[in-house]
Amino acid sequence: MSVKLFDYQLDAIHRMKTGCILRGGVGSGKSLTSIGYYYLQNGGDENFLTGGEYVKMKDPKDLYIITTAKKRDSLEWDKELLPFALSKDNNPIITPYTNKVVIDSWNNIGKYRDVKEAFFIFDEQRVVGYGSWTKSFLKIAKENEWILLTATPGDTWMDYLPVFIANGYYKNKTEFEMEHVVYDHHVKFPKINRYVNTGRLIRQQREILIDMDYHHEISIHHEDVYVKYDISSYKETGRLRWNPYTNEPIENASELCYTWRRIVNSDISRQIALLEIFENHPKLIVFYNYNYELDILRNLGFGNAVVAEWNGHKHELIPKSPSWVYLVQYAAGSEGWNCIQTNTMVFFSENYSYKIMTQAAGRIDRLSTPFSDLYYYHLKSKAPIDIAVARALREKKNFNEGKFVVWQSANSANPIMR
Repeated sequence: MSVKLFDYQLDAIHRMKTGCILRGGVGSGKSLTSIGYYYLQNGGDENFLTGGEYVKMKDPKDLYIITTAKKRDSLEWDKELLPFALSKDNNPIITPYTNKVVIDSWNNIGKYRDVKEAFFIFDEQRVVGYGSWTKSFLKIAKENEWILLTATPGDTWMDYLPVFIANGYYKNKTEFEMEHVVYDHHVKFPKINRYVNTGRLIRQQREILIDMDYHHEISIHHEDVYVKYDISSYKETGRLRWNPYTNEPIENASELCYTWRRIVNSDISRQIALLEIFENHPKLIVFYNYNYELDILRNLGFGNAVVAEWNGHKHELIPKSPSWVYLVQYAAGSEGWNCIQTNTMVFFSENYSYKIMTQAAGRIDRLSTPFSDLYYYHLKSKAPIDIAVARALREKKNFNEGKFVVWQSANSANPIMR
């Protein structure tokens, strides 16, 4: 097998170093680029990366790839390693090497805290905050070469804290906070008011963030499909603060938003819109948020199509039939897999997180896709909560339930959730 990287991938490899974050759009080829970097760092020949003959590495280091459970189980990384003659089970038919190759999930990162003098690839980075995963990461980073791969490296400076510490910019979280963080002392919980000395933070970010200059030659089409909703039920729920599904009072802003969304998302017009899209696209990926949506989707008449699911309970593979529908829950399946058998995705309801929406869209936006056009259909209504969620995502922000309810209360003739 041969490898031929794109120029932007080779350029990224030349700029990479241990401790860096390789940032590339979803589907841009970060996995192959990272293995190419490992290959060169361990004595490989760059001509191989441009389509030349394979040249053996010289005593390569043990390789540990920490990724999502779905990527590990789908053997996605195993396939990327094959052209480099690397195998996690040291199969002599595949590899001439005796070095250890391990592919495991972030849930098991603690098992590798004591590994030394190896090379780690951290995929779909999870080192945000200061929990057990981050502490394991920091211990590993002290004794090994490592790189991080991500499409969305961080929304705030605090998100970069673990990588900054691992690169030796700060000794610990306390030093970082003393240098850069001003907390709001008017609230009972820790809330960052602002960051200071950000010039230093920007310089550090530039030192470790390696962007892949990735230009996709595929036409991407996002289409808003507007559907109806029960206006009277929506207004009455806000006015009475009563949950019609549980027949109980609504206790907080989160429950109110959930109830509003259930009223909106359950409308029959949304189901009809999905079926109309399916008529023109017989292979369809459908993303949803809530269990009640899954119940609706399971009971829709998709004809002879095979329906499969990926969520917290079912981990079914994408069907291989002529017509299929793949129902995917955002939290369970927005990352760690890809599909080049279809060019169409429907967001039955939108997620609150811009990052998750971006990752979900990337499941079909791959370098290897045979399609020249990709279609994304966003089902939404003119309900205030749908409009607010869409606005937040358009501004590349996350939707905030509490702020929305306060705003809705201030702008309503019948104030709610005071």
